[in-house]
Amino acid sequence: MQFQLNEEQLMIQKAARDFAVNECLPGVIERDEHQKFPKEQILKLAELGFMGMMVDTKYGGAGMDTVSYVLAMEEISKVDASVSVCMSVNNSLVCWGLDTFGNEEQKTKYLTHLAQGRKDGDLYIGAFLLSEPEAGSDATSQRTVAEDKGDYYLLNGTKNWITNGNSASVYLVMAQTDAAKGSRGINTLIVEKNWPGVSVGAKENKLGIRGSDTHSIMFQDVKVPKANRIGEEGFGFTFAMKTLAGGRIGIASQALGIASGAYERAVAYSKERKAFGKEIAHHQAIQFKLADMATRIEAARLLCLKAAWEKDNGKDYTLSSSMAKVYASETAMWVATEAVQIHGGYGYVKEYHVERMMRDAKITQIYEGTSEVQRIVIGRSILK
Repeated sequence: MQFQLNEEQLMIQKAARDFAVNECLPGVIERDEHQKFPKEQILKLAELGFMGMMVDTKYGGAGMDTVSYVLAMEEISKVDASVSVCMSVNNSLVCWGLDTFGNEEQKTKYLTHLAQGRKDGDLYIGAFLLSEPEAGSDATSQRTVAEDKGDYYLLNGTKNWITNGNSASVYLVMAQTDAAKGSRGINTLIVEKNWPGVSVGAKENKLGIRGSDTHSIMFQDVKVPKANRIGEEGFGFTFAMKTLAGGRIGIASQALGIASGAYERAVAYSKERKAFGKEIAHHQAIQFKLADMATRIEAARLLCLKAAWEKDNGKDYTLSSSMAKVYASETAMWVATEAVQIHGGYGYVKEYHVERMMRDAKITQIYEGTSEVQRIVIGRSILK
């Protein structure tokens, strides 16, 4: 078992850390407060090759491994989870799904630009459209319909909670074509945002990751060519589940980064703040908090890296990604809350960052499969 990162992975980790400090940290509080989408930061991420990290270089990607992706996600999430979730969706859900299951025509037309994060000099990213008003954890209950019209599908319905909803140029949409077949009647369609009948709802006013743009997307009689279906007829649900398994590694890494960032700020503050004549870091009550934070973060990191290693080595990573996701997300929420406590009154104000991290941490327990869903996946796996 190898615990040492190689030279390339260490370089990627450093590049991500430098990017987070130099490009994401300035203005992060203001972007959160005003719900400003970090377009400038995403474009610079694209220049680094971080918007298509695991995509083959022949399709414009960086050709990196999943371990490198985890490292980059952690470093960026330490500073700005709104930036990292945009990066995660484009990498884990959109690019990986197209790269793995798309045909040559789809890869040439869409993936080459998505992996580069830009087209014709402007931002070009994707979104993953699965959740609906009445289909969240129960992804089989799709009410968005893709009616087969011969050489095209007629798409109607509404999708909720869509990250990159307004900023994306391309949507991967899960829709029901044959309700009688249940999950085997679902297709995944590539839909362009500017097509007639596609509309974007108002931006959600969220608790956390307020810089990312979360919207409802509506489809009214949208004509989608059959050529834009990913995989065979009825492959859509399988596509979604396989893609989400990898996406959970990304969100686990985001949660790990939020926890790491909050912990690092708590350690620094504990060395500066004095109470009862000495730095609070020297009080056992604070030391025990920091010790527990460090231990849980290290455990979460190892789970994330194990899932990434399994993915890179062609093993079944469904169980490991669910374990990483549930543990890292709950660690993020706990560590961020403790970081606020260590900061005392200062932890409750924006300029010390940890209150934002606590708000950002909560969503990692919810999206791309709630903690409850992860436990179902884990339970079924260990009992089969």
